[in-house]
Amino acid sequence: MQKETPQSAVTMRGIRKAFPGVQALDDVDFDLGASEIHALLGENGAGKSTLIKVLTGALARDGGEIALQGQPVEFASTGEAQAAGISTVYQEVNLIPAMSVLQNLTLGKTGGRFGVISWRRARAQAQEKLDRLGLKVDLDRALGSHSVAVQQMVAIARALDAETRVLVLDEPTASLDAQETSALFEVMRSLKERGISIVFITHFLDQVYEISDRLTVLRNGRKVGSGRTAETGRQELIAMMIGRELGEVEAAFAGERRAAEGEPVLTARNVGRKRLLQPFDLELRAGEAVGLSGLLGSGRTEMTKLLFGAIRPDSGTLEMRGKGRVGASPGASLEAGMALCPEDRKAEGLVGELSVRENIVLSMQAKRGWLNRVSRAEQEKIADEMIRALAIATPDAEKPVRQLSGGNQQKVVLARALASQPRILLLDEPTRGIDVGAHAEILVLIRKLCAEGLALLVASSEIDEVVSSSDRVVVLRDRRKIGEISGGEITRDNIVTMIAGNDG
Repeated sequence: MQKETPQSAVTMRGIRKAFPGVQALDDVDFDLGASEIHALLGENGAGKSTLIKVLTGALARDGGEIALQGQPVEFASTGEAQAAGISTVYQEVNLIPAMSVLQNLTLGKTGGRFGVISWRRARAQAQEKLDRLGLKVDLDRALGSHSVAVQQMVAIARALDAETRVLVLDEPTASLDAQETSALFEVMRSLKERGISIVFITHFLDQVYEISDRLTVLRNGRKVGSGRTAETGRQELIAMMIGRELGEVEAAFAGERRAAEGEPVLTARNVGRKRLLQPFDLELRAGEAVGLSGLLGSGRTEMTKLLFGAIRPDSGTLEMRGKGRVGASPGASLEAGMALCPEDRKAEGLVGELSVRENIVLSMQAKRGWLNRVSRAEQEKIADEMIRALAIATPDAEKPVRQLSGGNQQKVVLARALASQPRILLLDEPTRGIDVGAHAEILVLIRKLCAEGLALLVASSEIDEVVSSSDRVVVLRDRRKIGEISGGEITRDNIVTMIAGNDG
């Protein structure tokens, strides 16, 4: 599939970058052709951000070579990269909402005699930047009063100078709706026609095929493929992105699938949130494990958070055992018997400075209310029970949780959720970043909890993991639910085919 363009705006060869304990980039090659839109793809941790930071001077590489339009370059800062013609617009618009569009477009870029800014000159420069993109925006209006799409366009306008030859767009459509995305794509095509090469980082496959000329896929810090987009089938692309790291456990529980019976314990009807996830229906039943499958950016995490109340839906209804949950919140969900193990255990799942014991009882204490304290004796009893039940490797319950391995930290997150005695358990990437042994233990635990009558929703980017642990699979693509698979139909090929759509 490897095929280089005749002329390259950027050439990167043998790029290596390591952080303590992690080889973020391992001998990565990347070519950006002249006047092309190149999609850079890969799941979380694939190395996309690190590669871009190396290219733009934000990080020093450990090895390899970079050439810009055939000339070797060595950038010591992002400022040097910008001066050479490489500009970047990140997913989170790095502008100041309270300031006007004019001020954001010219901040730090307009000088004057004796330090006095010529606002007439600044206005002319700002208007020129907007005209370059065909934008009609009130320069004096606060940037934050405009839509996210306009803010994104202003960020691009600010990034573009007369010298710009390479533009990096990091998830530019993540917060845009279909109409806004279409407008952005028109701007990208216009820039391409003017000779600007664009690196387009995204997780939306439909957008990859709509806008990009070529694509490159990274996985686990290595380049796994590149080529012309039109010549790359969707299933081939998905296979490159997700790999087959869990193939040996794919059929581990294939014979244990069970059809759910009885009334749903959780029912979602037309639940959604604009810009995050299109409205969906979902039912969970006791004793059933439902997998959420889809590529990164498909809406897996958003669905779990909408169900738990960590994100408030703006449409639809949620019911638990037939009782409505209007205005749901994490507190209300805990009270009703639901628990969530979030994707990012360090930022959202654990308090690193607290002990294993303190982390385990957090949700239980929140469920009871802070005026009804869990006694120290009860805390110790619960923590010891959970440590034994989940085989958490720690010398005692008082060890700071940050000192545990990744797999044992994940078990503490699970222990905290289980200590609140939930009837519904939402697991978002329960095995991310843990070793193979801990991975297998958690998959076994999922089936054990299901057999004990819990209703489980397991969101995972690992398709083999979903196949192994699920009685039913909900498939997501580009922030919408596109279907369900159950029983003997739950296979890797069927899930990949559904993710790819009809264009595979």
